[in-house]
Amino acid sequence: MGTPRLDEPGVPVVVVPGLGAPGYLLRTVECCARSGPARLLDVPGFGDPSGPVCSEEVGAIADTVARWLAAVPRAAVVLAGHSTGAQAALHATVQVPERVRALVLLGPTFPPRLRRMQPLFGAFARTAVHEVPSVVPAVLPSYLKAGPRRLLTCIRSGQADAPEDVVSAVTCPVTVVAGEHDALCPPEWVEHLARRARRGRGVLVPGAHAFPHPHPAVTAALVGQVSESQ
Repeated sequence: MGTPRLDEPGVPVVVVPGLGAPGYLLRTVECCARSGPARLLDVPGFGDPSGPVCSEEVGAIADTVARWLAAVPRAAVVLAGHSTGAQAALHATVQVPERVRALVLLGPTFPPRLRRMQPLFGAFARTAVHEVPSVVPAVLPSYLKAGPRRLLTCIRSGQADAPEDVVSAVTCPVTVVAGEHDALCPPEWVEHLARRARRGRGVLVPGAHAFPHPHPAVTAALVGQVSESQ
């Protein structure tokens, strides 16, 4: 999903969605595509008639993204991932560092205290009251096609991950972004990841966890700033 070609003028932008639900990021990618080549990856592909291309675990998604980056774009990209997609993008960057010019982690999950289900439920509830209602129809079709078992597998694999131990291995610039009302990715987690990166910075924007959906222009502008600085 995105521009037909990735070899158009400009730095290619590639976006990885969270929980295998690309719909809520379409408007962000459309905004990115106004200034250059952009793609939204449907991984693991719950909506594909032929079935998912990989398992729904963060590690498998990262492997798939890394193989795609190694084979498809002709130039290194700005890689952005949201939520569990941010975790997958982080691991993919470590696997193929030569294919990523800059990494943007949008609402990366999960800080250590949310790696158990009970605290996670509480953070989800505190965040949900700040989400815009229109995000529900944007993600629900993918969630229904995935089913609860696959969604839970993705969440649990994300909880088993430790992005803070991985981000220090990234050699390119890293921008960590979160919504100001996002209890799933609180400000202290943003700053911690940014400090752990070799060349990191943290940014807070309006909104909650799904901030790219109600604020696509803001999100695309941040990604565009990263593209222009490379």
